[in-house]
Amino acid sequence: MSDAPNPPVDDQPESTASDPDQPATETVETPAVAVEEPVAAPEPQPRQGPPGQQFFWGTGRRKRAVARVRVRSGDGAFKINGREIKDFFHREKDRQLIARPLEATESRKKLDVFVNVYGGGTTGQAGAILLGVARALKACNPDYEQALREGNFLTRDSRKVERKKYGQRGARRRFQFSKR
Repeated sequence: MSDAPNPPVDDQPESTASDPDQPATETVETPAVAVEEPVAAPEPQPRQGPPGQQFFWGTGRRKRAVARVRVRSGDGAFKINGREIKDFFHREKDRQLIARPLEATESRKKLDVFVNVYGGGTTGQAGAILLGVARALKACNPDYEQALREGNFLTRDSRKVERKKYGQRGARRRFQFSKR
């Protein structure tokens, strides 16, 4: 064993500045992460339709039905898939249901409503149109929101058909049981 003292251990790597082929290493500081302030949601902007006409959009869903609703100022026209409301819905109950948000905001004769609806049956489509019209009215005029909330028109009805289970005749119905 030699009595020579051990050289001090240095945790830093040797400087490569003495080597002319290697560039000098620099220490890089990581920038501090800036915390962004929450940004308020922008006001709904109307989408442009034909020249000079502004549409406000609303989407409604019920069961399997989806309705895309456009609202603009006009004389009270109501078209569903290009047809009049009386030609599309044959039951008076459904026609009254989809007009309720317009009556609650007293804008039945002031706005034209155009709806594209698909999926589901007539009751589901009527419920989807109701929600879509209410959302479009809220986008059209934020002052309508209070009347729409009081009428419960902005709440989505999330009930759907329960799925059939294996080993049963339906979602809850069982096959007939036989003792013998």
